[in-house]
Amino acid sequence: MKDRFTFLWSSDVFSHLTNLKYIPRWVVLSFDIFICFLSYYISSYIYSRIYNNFLDDRILSIYQSVGIIITLQIFFFWLFHTYSGVIRYSSYVDASKLFLAVFFNIGIISITNFIVFISTSNKMFYYPTLLIYAVLSFMLLLILRLAVKSIYDYFMQNSEQITPVMIFGTQSAAIGIAKMLHSDGDNKYKLVGFIDDDKNATDRLIMGVTVYHLDEETVKKHVVNKAKAIIVSPNKMNQINPNNDLDIFINNNLSVLTSPPMSIWQNDMPTIKQIKSIQIEDLLERPKIDISFEKIAKQLKSKVVLVTGAAGSIGSEIARQVIMFEPNLIILLDQAESPMHSLKLELEEQFPNQNFTAFLGDVRNKERMEYLIEMFRPDYIYHAAAYKHVPLMEDNPVESIQANVKGTKNMADLAVKYKVQNFVMVSTDKAVNPTNVMGASKRIAEIYVQSLSRKLASEGNTTTKFITTRFGNVLGSNGSVIPRFKSQIEKGGPVTVTHPEIIRYFMTIPEACMLVLEAGSMGKGGEIFIFDMGSPVKIVNLAKRMIRLAGFIPEVDIKIEYTGLRPGEKLYEELLNQKEITTKTYNPKIMIAKVQEYDYDTVSVQIDELIQYSLMCKNFLTVSLMKKIVPEFLSKNSQYERLDI
Repeated sequence: MKDRFTFLWSSDVFSHLTNLKYIPRWVVLSFDIFICFLSYYISSYIYSRIYNNFLDDRILSIYQSVGIIITLQIFFFWLFHTYSGVIRYSSYVDASKLFLAVFFNIGIISITNFIVFISTSNKMFYYPTLLIYAVLSFMLLLILRLAVKSIYDYFMQNSEQITPVMIFGTQSAAIGIAKMLHSDGDNKYKLVGFIDDDKNATDRLIMGVTVYHLDEETVKKHVVNKAKAIIVSPNKMNQINPNNDLDIFINNNLSVLTSPPMSIWQNDMPTIKQIKSIQIEDLLERPKIDISFEKIAKQLKSKVVLVTGAAGSIGSEIARQVIMFEPNLIILLDQAESPMHSLKLELEEQFPNQNFTAFLGDVRNKERMEYLIEMFRPDYIYHAAAYKHVPLMEDNPVESIQANVKGTKNMADLAVKYKVQNFVMVSTDKAVNPTNVMGASKRIAEIYVQSLSRKLASEGNTTTKFITTRFGNVLGSNGSVIPRFKSQIEKGGPVTVTHPEIIRYFMTIPEACMLVLEAGSMGKGGEIFIFDMGSPVKIVNLAKRMIRLAGFIPEVDIKIEYTGLRPGEKLYEELLNQKEITTKTYNPKIMIAKVQEYDYDTVSVQIDELIQYSLMCKNFLTVSLMKKIVPEFLSKNSQYERLDI
């Protein structure tokens, strides 16, 4: 009963404290004046007791003395703004202000007292009284602030609004985070310990809390009972193995937080606002891709750059990265009005000095595209415009041909006509041994671009270089699995996975776009660039990790349901055709795929026929011809499987 009363009383007091926000300045000043008033009377009493009721030879009465010392003290409080700060956030700066206010006051009075004594042989104040007053008032003023701060911290740290945390790591970055947790006034975390994989650092005290060793037993025995979240220092984030180390926390239902790298800390220390929940991207092992920024900058600086599909996730990121290399003009091309408007507003705000234009248009409309290219004469084209959703394209193959094949053909032909220097096409790993219409359409677009490049080279025309980049799934792109899982988790589940064994390759949007820029700078024409995307990820494991990161238990709080493979979907994505081989580039993470070569004159006729079929909305005729152009295209879980018989 007593514990219940204490809890209710504490909760009520905390509620009042948080609702109060800040103590008014006049209240702080009133308390300070009272403390000074009390301190002077106590100091006078102490002095009189020491000297046994001495004969008072001062020219001022006790009331006049108090009036002078309090009036001057108020002036110095105002001068040093001692009452302007928030008491519960008091620091060494506030203590120094109090010290200066009190001792400047005593200093001025002492000097005045000395001058009066020299002139009249009378005293206004006794120096011992002034000294006792200075020490006593400063101590009481400081104790008041420390008491308020301690009471506030007590209720804050013992409230349900405060999360007990441990910091993973014990080096400088971890200590910086710990100091921030102690000093930040808006802190919502309470430091209860450190955890480290270095046995030499464990079982020690740092900043008054214990360092625990990272292992399954210790985490279950000590960490889970004390902490609700783990903050991973930026140094540790670069050193750990996400699949082993962080899984210990996630599997024990501990939230994992992280702070930004030390290189971008503000004032050599992070802030509470910079502490974020760890993202699933941080838990996927992907090789770092190093890019030759100097080479890209040399090619793009002062150039005119056209980005198709600029309002999409890939196109918009390409535009953001291209801006960094100071082109003369960036042309943003897309047919999606609202996303284009949003991108335009974003770039205007972030890059006010960059010259760019937003151009609404459809790559399927050759006349509109020719008007665009003839007017702006781009030096570089990054072609990211495409339909990419596998199920939708399986249901609408003629639209896939119109956007992915005809759109690419239009832009490639115009690039040649208007002597564009580089044409960089964004493709997909689904173009390898395609099992769906979308992947096959992208493979046909690759074939056209490559055969056109070979045709031009055979004629001695090397003005326009055609380069293709292939990569797998990008994290966070429109329609990708991660945003869908997040949405399902927020709704309480279930999380839907098509098959328990399905795997995919992943990389971040910035990484993918950096590679596109790198390919554009290194390509000599006709290449298909692929890159090391690390190990494939099993989608069901990805779903389980995301559920745990959200603070839930898979199959207990959030169910996982298997819906079956969608039309055209395959279990295992491939980056290379079985007949293809790769050659290395100067970047070890980027390779060139050696693919089957096609004759342009033959392919162009077939593609023109394919486009005509799509214009007539002949789905089966369209897919049938696609399979003829791409013999390895074998449909899976699709109505078009009958064409493979």
